[in-house]
Amino acid sequence: MGYRVAVVGATGNVGREMLNILFEREFPITEIAALASRKSLGTKVSFGDEILKTQDLEDFDFTGWDMALFAIGSGPTKTYGPRAAKAGCVVIDNSSLYRYEPDIPLIVPEVNPDAISMVKNRNIIANPNCSTAQMVVALKPLHDRAQIKRVVVSTYQSVSGAGKDGMDELWNQTKGIFVTDPPTPEKFTKQIAFNVIPHIDDFMDDGSTKEEWKMVVETKKIVDSSIKVTATCVRVPVFVGHSEAVNVEFEEELSAEEAREILREAPGCLVVDKREDGGYITPVDSAGEFATYISRLRDDPTVDNAINMWVVSDNLRKGAALNAVQIAELLGQRVLKKG
Repeated sequence: MGYRVAVVGATGNVGREMLNILFEREFPITEIAALASRKSLGTKVSFGDEILKTQDLEDFDFTGWDMALFAIGSGPTKTYGPRAAKAGCVVIDNSSLYRYEPDIPLIVPEVNPDAISMVKNRNIIANPNCSTAQMVVALKPLHDRAQIKRVVVSTYQSVSGAGKDGMDELWNQTKGIFVTDPPTPEKFTKQIAFNVIPHIDDFMDDGSTKEEWKMVVETKKIVDSSIKVTATCVRVPVFVGHSEAVNVEFEEELSAEEAREILREAPGCLVVDKREDGGYITPVDSAGEFATYISRLRDDPTVDNAINMWVVSDNLRKGAALNAVQIAELLGQRVLKKG
């Protein structure tokens, strides 16, 4: 016996990836609906060998559906998320709308699966920010061993994190430069081709950006509120795959060698760390893969009980669609129990 599942925002990058991953992981489904805005009505999307026609989200009745994976942004989710939840359909939301609500669980299944019990509060589960999701997968097993005191992270985030428009802008600017067509920033604040931009989301009063604030607040909610986090988030000219240079300071002694062994056994992690040319993971290597990759593990000689590591993952997968499907799996195993 399986579930009736709706994918909301099925024509977008993340929505299409949700459909792919549901099929790849053989999620138990008796019926699936691909939902989108009225302007995308009738657009065809793939679900394995099956072709689905998108249905109009505005007219869709969520009554009798078990769960809905939302990938439509905070604005539309604010309208349709509560409607689905009220109809008895559990909402797994990829936007930032509900992440910081104290009575709504923010879940990375490898890290805080027990938070799924909170779903009964409002029938809504939040999916974390893409940059946070991959980092906490690497942090949690180390925190369990040596209690993390402080994290300093610099991100190298791909343009797919800004959606299709971001990917199109990198592509068009790159092509244009080769034919001496001056790049015109539209989606991003500056030229993204052959450049990096230390600005993701809006600026806040303290000089940080909203993306940096998200990493701080979400890490505390998912892992441990006592962890101090400081982040610098940077957009780079990469199509898919977020990378992070992470410095972790612990309360207890933990060597890079022991950290390497812990992470080798940790769920969702894959250590690729050879001290030789090419003995590490790059965003290109992570694209299309499920794992959170860890490379460049080494002791930090400037701080007691600290290590450095390089963390890479496909942001459309672990940073969004995969994590949402893993939440759906967890929901089925622990709460709905139909599969």
